[in-house]
Amino acid sequence: MDEYPVKVGSMLYTLVDPHEGHEKAYNRWYERDHFYAGCLVGPWLFAGSRWVAPRELKDLRFPADDTNLVAQPWDSGSYVAIYWVHEGHDAEHWKWAGDQVVKLYKDGRGFQERTHVHTVLFDYVETVYRDEDPVPIELALDHKYAGSVSVSIDRADGVSAEDLRAWVHSDDGMAPLLAGGPVAMGSIWTPQQRGDNTSQAPMDLGSATGGDERTLQLFFVETDVRESFDRFGDYAARLEASGLGKVVFAAPFHRTVVGTDTYVDELW
Repeated sequence: MDEYPVKVGSMLYTLVDPHEGHEKAYNRWYERDHFYAGCLVGPWLFAGSRWVAPRELKDLRFPADDTNLVAQPWDSGSYVAIYWVHEGHDAEHWKWAGDQVVKLYKDGRGFQERTHVHTVLFDYVETVYRDEDPVPIELALDHKYAGSVSVSIDRADGVSAEDLRAWVHSDDGMAPLLAGGPVAMGSIWTPQQRGDNTSQAPMDLGSATGGDERTLQLFFVETDVRESFDRFGDYAARLEASGLGKVVFAAPFHRTVVGTDTYVDELW
């Protein structure tokens, strides 16, 4: 691929449930105010998108029990918002974001009728692409992919990040998941542990980030994600059979239809 100076360095991943009865109000507040005022107007954050899991997609998640370490309970988390921050400038952005969210809430521009299921900052590692000349990860949030899939992996004891990376690049790793289908890429991320960058948050941020053993893989899908989600079950089975780790959260999402209330009556 051609190289350009705009590079993703870190990500905000925020999985949230509106409280029942407040779905429409939450969707409109987030999309028409907070998406911009809380994130996109900030320094060095250059892309964002929102994704939704109606009940039908929640029912495809796995594991669908208390071994799900991200969504607790496993079917919580209806909307996920994802943002890219420019490489080398994440500290500047997170400092702004911490101050901004406090200011917004003080000014009455928060939304109390929501619960954060899993809000975490992640550092970018790399992307594995299906195509020789792909849409680069920097443009993925703007490309209008139909769906995304989040896969959180915990490595087994004694397994290094490099061990997992080698498997991901092997013929038994991501290759069968990406080959000949609509899954265009799988990006790889490691969580930042909560600390100074999130200490000002005026709400509980949900489930734990995961320790050094945690990896998030974020996939972008060109067609209806329901049509290809069985590939992720196969992927998880291959990983577990390798002995390197296990999937502790796998969840498909549709892209939201911006400017509409599509899906707000299908969450539960």
